[in-house]
Amino acid sequence: MNIILVAINAKYIHSNLAVYSLKSYGREYASHIKIGEYTINHPVDYILQEIYKQKPDVLCFSCYIWNLRYVQELIGEIHKLMPFLPIWAGGPEVSYEPEIFLKHNTGAAGVMTGEGEETFLELCRYYLEQAGVCKGENERREKTEEKHLEEIQGLVFRNEAGEFIRTLKREPVSMDNLPFCYEHLEDFENRIIYYETSRGCPFSCSYCLSSIEKEIRFRALETVKRELQFFLEHQVKQVKFVDRTFNCSHRHAEEIWHYIKEHDNGVTNFHFEISADLLTEEEIELLASMRPGLVQLEIGVQSTYGPAIQEIRRTMDLSRLEQAVKRLQQAGNIHQHLDLIAGLPKEDFAAFAESFCQVYQWKPEQLQLGFLKVLKGSYLYENQREYGLIYREQPPYEVMATRWISYEELLDVKLAEEMLEVYYNSGQFEMTMKILELITENPFFLFLELGKFYEKRGYLAMSHSRMKRCVILLEFVKEKDEAHLELYQETLTFDLYYRENMKTRPFWAPEPAEWKEMARKYCKKGKLSHIEPFWYDMEKVRQSRTLSDYPRKLSRRQFYLFSYLEKNPLTGQGKVVKLSEDDKE
Repeated sequence: MNIILVAINAKYIHSNLAVYSLKSYGREYASHIKIGEYTINHPVDYILQEIYKQKPDVLCFSCYIWNLRYVQELIGEIHKLMPFLPIWAGGPEVSYEPEIFLKHNTGAAGVMTGEGEETFLELCRYYLEQAGVCKGENERREKTEEKHLEEIQGLVFRNEAGEFIRTLKREPVSMDNLPFCYEHLEDFENRIIYYETSRGCPFSCSYCLSSIEKEIRFRALETVKRELQFFLEHQVKQVKFVDRTFNCSHRHAEEIWHYIKEHDNGVTNFHFEISADLLTEEEIELLASMRPGLVQLEIGVQSTYGPAIQEIRRTMDLSRLEQAVKRLQQAGNIHQHLDLIAGLPKEDFAAFAESFCQVYQWKPEQLQLGFLKVLKGSYLYENQREYGLIYREQPPYEVMATRWISYEELLDVKLAEEMLEVYYNSGQFEMTMKILELITENPFFLFLELGKFYEKRGYLAMSHSRMKRCVILLEFVKEKDEAHLELYQETLTFDLYYRENMKTRPFWAPEPAEWKEMARKYCKKGKLSHIEPFWYDMEKVRQSRTLSDYPRKLSRRQFYLFSYLEKNPLTGQGKVVKLSEDDKE
């Protein structure tokens, strides 16, 4: 018998922990269970053909906001081709309104609600018994042991009369009963490993589904350490913890952080989603003592506007959060990814811009602008009328307007977000953005102005090279701060060579022939190093904080040696050394 678990991921580098966990939990029937992983970039026809060729006897889809449309289309087409094939769906996108999902997707047999491991195991057993195959492969179970669908907890399905049957809710499974699902690492080559050591969340954020489950369950620390050692020994590039608030238990977090520090293999990176305001002094010192690049932290700030934070029922000490972020930044060894959400209740356009300004000034390696999603099952979904939430009917259910912010204003936030991704989060324009920031009071409006410039010039919705992004930025500068155009040309040249030895030289940069001999002297590693002269002191550019720090042109140019053999593990930038003009002789 052929039971297929289908995952449709957002990107190739992603993997789907859910289907691997289900298969591992159903290991007694492993010979009958297969996994099919695809991405939303695959044509639906291709996925349809691949599934059909495997001739499934039972088909199960893992459903999320990024793949629901694909799943719904596939269910409809597969049902036409294989009308008697049982098709089941599971995951957060179908767990909270399963009857509505089944009503609109008549080809689906049913939905597995909530955590699926035990439910999937019993569902496998049910179909294998129906087919005359059981735990001992061809040995038939006694008839008295067989379960009917109605007896399997955690299901919603149609009976023969077309009525919806909802079975008893299944209790959460113990984290220690979940088998390790990464024994065959060859299946995850060049992909992110997702790993969980806890389920549940201590907070009650009104937009989040994790707040529904109050009980937090942890995997035994000795088991976690054994599994982490497996990743370390196999030199996995990145392990991304999916625990909703990893540091909600200090003992749990500290022991894991101590372990990965003490067993660091120099290769593996570990990603954690944390609440920075919960960090203790000891935890900050521990994190600050780690190898650069060993750990990266995702910190959900969401907003700094008090009424919005209170309205979404979020618990956060903003002052402590800021202090923790700055302390870790000073250590210079941890990539910090901070999140903001636009469209929260009570937060209007001006308040959001202020939230952006405040968090941007903390200078995280990445500042992610997200947009409120009205998820089925969340408190916001249940109270959408009270907040005047207008949102997309189709996944990802993104908010388009609220009582406090209009659609037009959210479009402006999207423009700023697109420019933020290109010119800040990419890390490719650090020096130039430092100078541009000096002439704006709130950086949010700088990115918005840049977005409007793109819009006016017809540059949006186009794929641009890095060099083209520089040219566009120079065009923008000519309109905004033309008096310092030469400075921006130099910072852009610095930014370009900061990350790589450019194959194409910027047209505004000087001809390198005049320092050819100097290049021969210092660039002994060929393309792994580069020399460039500047009329502005780039060290002062990096330190600039206010207009009074605005760099001035030097009387003699300075030379900088860029080395790409040792790149910064947090930023990907090369090592830079300033040389003197005398070295040219």
